[in-house]
Order: sequence, then C-alpha cells, then structure tokens
Amino acid sequence: MSSTLPGLLQLIDKVVSLPSVSSANKLLDMSNKPIIDYLANAFESMGFSCEIIPCNAEQTKFNLIATKGAGPGGLVLAGHTDTVPFDEALWSVDPFKLTEQNNKIFGLGITDMKSFFPIIMEAITPLLDENFKEPLIVLATADEESSMLGAKTLAELGRPKARSALIGEPTELQPVRAHKGIMMDSIRLLGESGHSSDPSLGKNALDAMHQVIAELISYRNQLKEKYSSELFAIPYPTLNLGAIHGGDNPNRICGHCELEFDVRLTPGMNIDTVREDIKKRVKQVTESLGINFKMEEIFSGVPAFFAEENSALLKAAEELTGHSGIAVQFGTEGPFLQELGMDTIVMGPGNIDQAHQPDEYMSLEMINPSIDVLRKLVSKNCL
Repeated sequence: MSSTLPGLLQLIDKVVSLPSVSSANKLLDMSNKPIIDYLANAFESMGFSCEIIPCNAEQTKFNLIATKGAGPGGLVLAGHTDTVPFDEALWSVDPFKLTEQNNKIFGLGITDMKSFFPIIMEAITPLLDENFKEPLIVLATADEESSMLGAKTLAELGRPKARSALIGEPTELQPVRAHKGIMMDSIRLLGESGHSSDPSLGKNALDAMHQVIAELISYRNQLKEKYSSELFAIPYPTLNLGAIHGGDNPNRICGHCELEFDVRLTPGMNIDTVREDIKKRVKQVTESLGINFKMEEIFSGVPAFFAEENSALLKAAEELTGHSGIAVQFGTEGPFLQELGMDTIVMGPGNIDQAHQPDEYMSLEMINPSIDVLRKLVSKNCL
C-alpha cells in the first residue's frame, strides 16, 4: 500500500470491504447497516454525536447523522453509502478490497462514493481540537443508487438543518451548480400465447412492444424539439430504452413483454407530466391491439437541480478550486437537501466516468487537493 497517507488508504480499504449494494432487484439488494455502524463508530471516536435513522419498516436501510458542534448555521458534508450491483467476473481486482496500481486505487464504490467519508475524516482531523462555533454535520445516506430512500426519509423528517450542504459525488473537484432530473419506469404488456404457426391463435406482446417503442422514440424526438438548456453538454432531454424481456420460446406467440427505460429531464419538465404523457401514448397503442399494459415506477424520480442564484457555498468552492460551477447529466440527492432549506452544491473527488463499471478507480492525485478544499470549507463555515 502507498506510503502516501497510508492511514487514509486503510480507512478507504475498510469502507470498500463492507458490501452495501442497493438495487431494485431484491435478489441483489443488501442492507447498508455494516457501513453505517462503522462510520458511526469512527465519527464518535472523533468527538461527533451520532444518530442512526432507519429508513424502512424492515430496518435494513439506514442513514447516519454525525454532528460536531451545535447551534444554527454550519455545514453538511453528505454522501451515500451504497453502490450499484457488480459482475465480479468482469473485475481484474477484488471489488471489496482496495488495490493500488499505477497511481490509482481500485474498488467497488471507491469513486462513487465511499472514499468521500475517509477523506472527510482526514480533512477534519487537524481541526478537532478547535472550537466549532457552528456545527459540522456528516450525512451518510441509503439507497441513492436505486430509490433515493435515504434522502427522501430525511426530507420527510425535515432534518438535518444547516446553512449549507456539499454532496461529495465524483466531479473531479469541480463544483456542480446544476444537473438534470431523472425518472425510471417499466412498461409490461400482456398478450395471449399460442402456436406460432397461426398468428390468429394469440396476441403477440412483442409485436405490440415494437409499436410502443416506436411511439416512445417519437415522443423522445418531440421532447428534444420542445426542451433545451445550454447549461448541459447534452442540452436536450434523453429517453433511454435500457432493457427488454419477453416471451419464452421461438415457436410460441409471445404472451408477455417488459421494457425498462429512463428519462433525463431538463429544466421546465415535470416528472409527473412526462409519466402521464407516456401512459397515454402506450394506452393508445395497446387498446387498438387488445393488449393489456401496466406501467410501474422503478424510480419515482429526482427533479432537475440548480444551486441558489447567489450561492455563497458555490462562490467559496469556485475560489478554492479555481473552477467555475458546471452542469452535469447525472442526478444526485441535491434537490432533497435543498428542500430542507440548505444552500447546496455537488463537488467531490474522482470522476463519474469511472463509476458504475468494472475496475472502478480513483486517481491518487485527487486525494490531497480534496482534503485541502474540504478542510478550508469546514474552517470557513464552522470555526
């Protein structure tokens, strides 16, 4: 292991070693309790008061609110504790162990975004004996990658409260002032099976889905013409056809078919309106074919995010990093923290391009600058 910040790398290795996959697929989904317990113990040893908050009735998903200092104002440093699912056969290293190669560290969640918590610990260690005039709150959430359950739970509770909040998603330490919204849904078609030699013996759900897909592509083109925002590198909304499953044998009329898709929304778009538009279009297609359909939410959605117009935190981050605020395509928990009344931005170590894929990694060169910026932001906002 590198001689550079060996203690920090050991902490990162520890959080990576604690599996915390979240998934809409119940067979893949895991509890995040082990990493929440580990972080709570670690921050308590640093003088924080810690509260673990259940997010679901089964008590398998939890948030952590760790607080040092008291009173109004202060700063929240927030991150999610879960990772996406993975295919170990595609990894060249152990996903649950930090591996250092070529000035990079590899591991599941090492960029998105488990490393953020040990980096916070390293950043604030020299400040622990200072008088925290305003609170520093470290927030660790559940299920950002699947349902935003953790962030939604906090919004319902109305806490934590602070003046400002920074979400440490991987942005190469560039402050993010805007991102697109996102929603994910499935469309299930139910036809009638029958012998493939006579199409009149059934109703082919796969044929019907072909027409549904054509309608969705038409709708996607209309959205592209109607909405645009030059904030984003891809200035229009996207609708991605992500997965399709149907039928059971080539010599049977397909009796069922399911399509999963997502929509990335630009400013001015309403999630509920988009969802209703799609339902109407699917209904028009399927009614004429005598096919039943059901549309279900995979992920209810996150609206587009904008930092406050005169965000003090954005200005401070821009000054410290030398980067102007940017806009990104991916969604975050930002809108939920804004809902709590906090001046919110997104900024953290690592690159989103390395997330959600085998051999996920972070460049070691990102770590020291991140520590420096976080330490200065905590000093400015809390000391």
